Amino acid sequence: MKKARTSDSRLARVANICVSLPDAVQERAAQHATFLVHKSTFAYYLNDHHGDGIISVCCKVLPGDNEVLVAAQPSKFYLPAYIGPRGWVGLRLDVAGVDWNEVAELVVGSYRMVAPKRLAQIANLELAKGAAAARPRTSTAARNHPRRKPAASPKPSR
Repeated sequence: MKKARTSDSRLARVANICVSLPDAVQERAAQHATFLVHKSTFAYYLNDHHGDGIISVCCKVLPGDNEVLVAAQPSKFYLPAYIGPRGWVGLRLDVAGVDWNEVAELVVGSYRMVAPKRLAQIANLELAKGAAAARPRTSTAARNHPRRKPAASPKPSR
């Protein structure tokens, strides 16, 4: 039971980082999540993707950087199935000592690569790092639709 809760808190932290970026939205499917900006994917949260037993955030990087990161720190980075050869790298979240600022930097870099130019220019790394440090929320429903206004509270009866 504890493992599932830990897994969800990692997803919540990744979601906090991703949805702090302009026009970013989250789509969930089972234990995975996809983060998009204007229909372009900039990050994935993967939990046991194709039975690999790894919990990670996967992001787009500059050509060749994925192999360099994996070669330099194979205990932290890996090439995810199917998308690794297409310029993506996975950062493991299931190892001790995850640096959430590093997660934010990787996510923001990926966002800037795929977002429309005007949004890429206003993506705020410091805001994303602040979101990484924020305590994860228990529910992600409100963050799945950032433009949705919160429901009005009922008026007290007289």
